[in-house]
Amino acid sequence: MRLVSEIATTAVAIAASLLTLVAGSPSAPECQDDAVRFEIKDAPYTNYFYSDCHSASQVVVTSPLPDSNLTVIGPRLLQQVAWPAGNSGLVAFFEPQNGVNGTLAISLTDSPSTGNALDPIYEPSSRGKGDPVVGVSGHLHLNTSARLSVPILCSIRTMRDFTEGPSLLRPEIQDAIKYTESPEGGHVSLSRLWLDNSTTTTLSFAPTASNASVTLEDGDELRFQPGTYTFNASFDYPQLQQLSPREVLSEGAQHLIKDAPEQTQSLSFLSFSDKLTAGAWRFLTYFGRDSMISMLLLGPILSSGPDSAFEAGISALLERINRTDGSAAHEETIGDYATWLNREDGMISTRPRYDYKMIDTDFFLPVVLAEYFIKNPIGRDRACELLKTTPVEDPDNAGLTYGELATLNAEKIMDITSAFASPGGQKKENLIKLKEGEVVGEWRDSGSGLGGGRIPYDVNAAIAPAGLRAIAALAEAGFFPDHPEWSDKAAQYAKVWEDETLSLFEVTVPQEEARALVDAYVEENDFPFASQGENITAPIRFHGLSLDGDDDQPIVRVMNTDDCFRHFLLNTTNEEQLSSFLSQTADNILAPYPLGLTTDVGLLVANPAFGGEPHYAEQFSKSAYHGTVVWSWQLSMMARGLERQLARCHDTSPPGFCGDEKLHGKILQAYNRLWDVIEDNADILSGEVWSWRYDGGKFVPVPLGALTPTESNIRQLWSLTFLAVRRNESLQ
Repeated sequence: MRLVSEIATTAVAIAASLLTLVAGSPSAPECQDDAVRFEIKDAPYTNYFYSDCHSASQVVVTSPLPDSNLTVIGPRLLQQVAWPAGNSGLVAFFEPQNGVNGTLAISLTDSPSTGNALDPIYEPSSRGKGDPVVGVSGHLHLNTSARLSVPILCSIRTMRDFTEGPSLLRPEIQDAIKYTESPEGGHVSLSRLWLDNSTTTTLSFAPTASNASVTLEDGDELRFQPGTYTFNASFDYPQLQQLSPREVLSEGAQHLIKDAPEQTQSLSFLSFSDKLTAGAWRFLTYFGRDSMISMLLLGPILSSGPDSAFEAGISALLERINRTDGSAAHEETIGDYATWLNREDGMISTRPRYDYKMIDTDFFLPVVLAEYFIKNPIGRDRACELLKTTPVEDPDNAGLTYGELATLNAEKIMDITSAFASPGGQKKENLIKLKEGEVVGEWRDSGSGLGGGRIPYDVNAAIAPAGLRAIAALAEAGFFPDHPEWSDKAAQYAKVWEDETLSLFEVTVPQEEARALVDAYVEENDFPFASQGENITAPIRFHGLSLDGDDDQPIVRVMNTDDCFRHFLLNTTNEEQLSSFLSQTADNILAPYPLGLTTDVGLLVANPAFGGEPHYAEQFSKSAYHGTVVWSWQLSMMARGLERQLARCHDTSPPGFCGDEKLHGKILQAYNRLWDVIEDNADILSGEVWSWRYDGGKFVPVPLGALTPTESNIRQLWSLTFLAVRRNESLQ
């Protein structure tokens, strides 16, 4: 055995000392709130969460099951520290020394001294200034001898590039890892200085019993005997202030801390004083669209006012607007990954970078602003003060106020929607398209999520007109003093977009053709269930995912759940169109897959059975991120959207569908069918996305990560919206 690098004895001593730092260490300042610990199992993954006032950590232990696809799932310890300001962590892949895949099992065992699966690490800065060393410590058990095959101490984005991409490892990241063995042997640590030349991430192991041992061989290879090991994962990067469960919830929703403890703890874990983060572990940073959809669905239970969850979300959005064109940021790149990208561009800088490629995010912003500044009484009182705030996150926005940035966003929306809204402008060429050179642009942001289409259905038929309605309401309330004309103009634009976009995406498949297509779909894909084509007694109707698809397809004929945007965001007044649209949605919920969207595990976000193109079945498979899979938040938005439409029947001038007993009854039936499925899957609703297998005559949920390297987040911000979205018992 030998050391790769000559590290000073004092550094070795510091690394070894971290093995003993646990909860209650006298060096850690006392927190006002108790630490939060919880565990979530989603085999083959077990997720452990720890957070206190100093730091937040997520540990994912992956141990393949007997029936796991070992080409997709390998045993690993994934230490994810919730650093929204750094979006960072580390991953350690293990493999059995005997080389037989599937023989190694990894687990965490409770600490014999504290009884906890995870305990905090806290050590003041060794330099007397700067950031403390924080992280977590735990006990890792290996059932057989193993070697640490791939460690990555980096940003989450770098980890995702490896786990979801072509196993990409960057030499400038990997070569910086220093391996150290303590002088007396038995303790081994890995550390890496970030590209900022300031932050260090450290992972260390030490056996807890004499029959276990870890050795460093050939300079960079760790070998473990069967047994239990203390591991420490730590770093010294600035931490942000996490919102506790009581801080993230409104006064009237405090009961949820007791009634739904795991969901409220998860919501807290993803919520910070200056931003809401999207999901654990893969998206532990700002994502604009995710934040806004979550805020709109969670609105009734989120805290409002200074230092609240709602204002954390709004501030994060306004901070990151692109002042050159008013675009709202989709995602931020921060920490080590930002430094790396800046270096690639020839800059020595740690400044953040922002992604503006999405076309839906812009339109959601005024909707959220109207929700808080007009509909929320606390938000109305806070509007003037908040909009005077000057940004601190994006250096490029210096000198502007939140109000000025919001106006830039609204100006962009008014400009890009004007052509379609103008007299005679209601044609495909004037719709909102993906940006040049981009293959994604809205929530179905995987490479094949839109079937190659360039003009998304959801953006044009729902999200854009909703943004215009919100601008009109904000202008009416005086929020755009330089544009008083918007109160009328934006409303006029919205009416055109509401009424004239749907027809451009309509798909009608005649009865006999629909039967032939669904029969072929089931046969060609060897599905173990019947097509049920004989039950098709009328044409199949839906709105296609997008226009201008692959292979010169004018419309991507894939049935989908994106009707939910229109039901949730808009109260349209075109009576005939509204009745027809609600009828279509109800039909496709009531029809079981593959005739419609409903399965035992939820509504599938895509059904390519009627596409007429064989490649659709592959693009929208059950292992595709946006394929024949279930997304929790789409269930939530569809349920809340249908409830909103049904609630209009109590208006003083109710829509025409309310008086149509047969249609109203069908919509009610679809609402309750949807809720029956939601309630049947209550245990998995807080996850991001899941797939299925067909077993025993029914669909059974399967983690998407069991089928593909694109692992689902065990907790996703917008999947926690069922805390606020509940079944309306009066509609049964």
